[in-house]
Amino acid sequence: MMSIISGLTRFVCCRRVAFICAILLVPAAQLWSGEDLPPGPDNPRSIAAVRLEGGESIRLDGILDEPAWRQATPATDFLQQDPDEGEPATERTEVFILYDRDNLYLGVMLYDSDPDGIIAYQKQRDARINTDDRFLWILDTFLDGRTGYFFETNPAGVMSDGLLGGGGGGGGGGGSFRFPVNKSWDGVWEARSTRGAYGWSAEVRIPFRTLNFDPSLDTWGINFSRTVVRKNEESLWNGYRRNQGIFEPVHAGRLTGLQGMSQGRGLEAKPYAVGGWRNMPEEEDPTSLPTDAGLDLTYSVTPSLRAALTVNTDFAEVEVDRRLVNLTRFPLWFPERRDFFLEGSGVFGFARSRNMNPYLSRRIGLVEEEPIPITYGTRLAGQTGRYELGFIQVRTGRHRTVPTEDFTIARVKRSLFQQSSIGVIYTRRATGSSDENPAPPDRHTQGFDLDLKTSRFLGDKNLEFQAFLVWHTDPVRNDGILSFSRDFGSHGVTLGYPNDIWNGRISYSEFGADFDPAIGFVRRNGYRELSPRIEFSPRPRSIPAIRQFMFDLDIEYLTDLANRLQTRRIDLGLFGIRFESGGFLSMGAVQLFEHLEEEFTIHEDDVHGDIVIPEDDYSTLGWFLRGRSASRRPIAGDIEINSGQFWSGHRLGYELGLMLRPYPGVSLGGEVERNDVSLLEGDFATDLFRLTSEWHITPWISVTGSLQYDDVSEIMGLYAKFRWIIRPGSDLYFVYTHNWLNLDEQPLRFDLTTNSQGVASKINYTFRF
Repeated sequence: MMSIISGLTRFVCCRRVAFICAILLVPAAQLWSGEDLPPGPDNPRSIAAVRLEGGESIRLDGILDEPAWRQATPATDFLQQDPDEGEPATERTEVFILYDRDNLYLGVMLYDSDPDGIIAYQKQRDARINTDDRFLWILDTFLDGRTGYFFETNPAGVMSDGLLGGGGGGGGGGGSFRFPVNKSWDGVWEARSTRGAYGWSAEVRIPFRTLNFDPSLDTWGINFSRTVVRKNEESLWNGYRRNQGIFEPVHAGRLTGLQGMSQGRGLEAKPYAVGGWRNMPEEEDPTSLPTDAGLDLTYSVTPSLRAALTVNTDFAEVEVDRRLVNLTRFPLWFPERRDFFLEGSGVFGFARSRNMNPYLSRRIGLVEEEPIPITYGTRLAGQTGRYELGFIQVRTGRHRTVPTEDFTIARVKRSLFQQSSIGVIYTRRATGSSDENPAPPDRHTQGFDLDLKTSRFLGDKNLEFQAFLVWHTDPVRNDGILSFSRDFGSHGVTLGYPNDIWNGRISYSEFGADFDPAIGFVRRNGYRELSPRIEFSPRPRSIPAIRQFMFDLDIEYLTDLANRLQTRRIDLGLFGIRFESGGFLSMGAVQLFEHLEEEFTIHEDDVHGDIVIPEDDYSTLGWFLRGRSASRRPIAGDIEINSGQFWSGHRLGYELGLMLRPYPGVSLGGEVERNDVSLLEGDFATDLFRLTSEWHITPWISVTGSLQYDDVSEIMGLYAKFRWIIRPGSDLYFVYTHNWLNLDEQPLRFDLTTNSQGVASKINYTFRF
C-alpha cells in the first residue's frame, strides 16, 4: 500500500496535474448546474404566508389562540429522515405563517402522543438543544439555494440561531456532511413555547430588520424539521433524504405571498458602557478601575447589504477559551467568539482546507491570547445579485510592546450554477513603528477559490470539487501585491463524495517553504500532502438496537518539496456504532511515520529539565477507543482512550466527561484529560481538569461558570458570568475572572497565588430606526 501511495504522490505533485483536473471539471457545467433538470426527488412543497390586516396582532405567548392563525393553511405531513427514511413522522406537526409590514410570524403545533415524555433540559440562549425535543427551520431569503438563516426552539422557549453559507450543512437532521451552521450569529427575534395535554406549541416573531433579503422577491426558501428525542426521530417537511437535510437550502420548500415588507430606515445603534476592577499583582500599578464606553452602528445600505461601524470596541463578556494540551509541534486553532467578527462571517469563508486559511479573525486584536484594544472597525457584508461581498477594516491601538496595526480584508464570491461559487480574497496587514523598530513593509495576501457542488450526481447523490490558490508578499521586502513566489504560495484541489452510506474524498495540496499569511492560519509549511479518505456506513435492519455501523480509512501522506517522505498517517476505523438510543462507540488503530528534521521540545520542566525529541525517523502504532452515551439522558458521559507507541516510547491518554442535568435549565459538567508519556528522553505526565456549571433561570436570565486547570501552563482559571437579556439585542452582564499560578512543582498539589483578577459589568442597548 505504501508504494502505491508514494507513487500517487509523485504523480500528483506536478502542479500541471491539479490544473488539468480543474480544466476537465469546470466545463462539465451540466453536471454541476442542474439548470435543465427537474427540481429533484423532493419536488419542493410550498406554504403561503398570510398578511395580517387592520388591527390584527399576535401576542407572543406560545398559544395559538388568535383568530388570524386560523386564516393560514399549515405546512404538515412531515417525513422521517431517521430512523425510517421516507416514512410519515410518528407525531403530527403543523406550521402556520403570518406576516405584517415589520415582522414574520410562525405558529407551530407539535402534537405528541406521550406529552409526559417530552424532554426540555436547555434554557440557554444559543444552547445546543440536540439533547431536547426541538423544532428547527431555515429561511433562504435570496432563494439562491446556498445561503440562509437557521433557527430552532424547544418546549422551554430557548432561542438558538445561526447562519448558513456556501451550500449549507446537508445530511442528517442535526448533522453535517459539509458546512456546519455558524451558530455564533445572534439575531434579534423572539420565541415563546408552552406545553399541554396535546404536546407543545410555539410562537415566533422575526423582525424583517433582522434579515437581509431581496425586496423584489415574493418567494423565499423555507424548511422545517422536528426532533422527538426520546425516539431519536428526525422528520422534515422538505428534503427528508439523508443526503439532503435541513441545513441544505437547495432542498428547501417555498414560502410564497410575501410583499410590502419593511426594514425601517435600516439603522441600528448599540451603545455600551463598561466598568470594573482589575488586579494584576505582577505589574507596577497592580490595581485599576477601568471604565469605558463605545458604540456599534449598523446600516442597511440595501435590504441585502449591511455596513457596520464599531468604535472603541469592548469584548468584556466574551467567554474564555477551552484549555487544550498540545503534544504536537504545530499550533492549535481556537474558534472566534467576538460578535464584530462573527456578524456576516459567512462570506469570508474560504476553500475548506483543514491546514490553512488566508483569513483568521483571531489574528486581529489578540497577541498570545492577550486582548489588544480595537480603536475602530468597519464592516460591509451581504449580497447584491449573484455576488456576495465582504469588507473589513480594523485598527488596533498600541499595547505594551505591540505597535498600532491596520488590518484590511476584502472578499468577493460569485454564485455559479445552482450550488457552486467562485471567489477571491485579499488581506493586508500594516504594522506601525515601535520605539525600537521602524515600520516593516505591509504584508499582502491574495487568494482564489472554486467550489463546485451538485446534489444530483447519479440521480440524488452529492458530489463536490474544490480548488484554491493563495500567495502573499515577502514579509521582509515590499515586492508588490501581484508578485507571485512559489515559496510564499499554496494551492490545492479536493474531490468529495459526501453521502450517507458511502462518504469519501481525495485531496492534494502544496504549501511553500515560507508560506505564512499575515492574517491567516497555517499549521506547517514547505510540504505536499495527499489525503484520501473513505467511509462505509451501512444501516442494518436486522439489529433493532443499532442504527448505523461505520468503517473508515483516512490517510495523510506528506512529503517535503523535494518529494521526500515527512509524515505518513494511516487512521483505520475498525468499527463505529451509532445506537438507536443516541449513543456512539468506535474503535480504531493509527499507524504513524514521522521524519523529524529538527528537534523540538515536547515538555518543559524547570526542575528536572526539558524533554527534547531529537532528529530521527519515528514509526509508531497506536489504537483508540471512543464512546458517548445518549445526550438526552439526565446523566450523560463520554470517554476517549488513546494508547500505543509515541515517538521513542509509549503514551497512554484518556479523556473522561460527565454531564448532570438534575433540573431543566441546570447543568453540572466535569472533564478530565490525562496523558502518561514514557520516552527514552524522559517521562512526563499532563493533566487537565474542567468544571462547568449553568443555571438558566429563564431563557432570558442565566448564571454560568467554569473552572479550568492544566499543569502545562500551571494556571487555574475561574470564569463566572451573569447575563440578563433585557430584550433581544440588549444585554446586561456581570463577569468575574480569577487566574491563579500554581507554585507547587509536584503533580496534583497546589500552592496557588493570584496571577490576575477582575470584575467587569457591561450594559448595551439596541436602538432600531
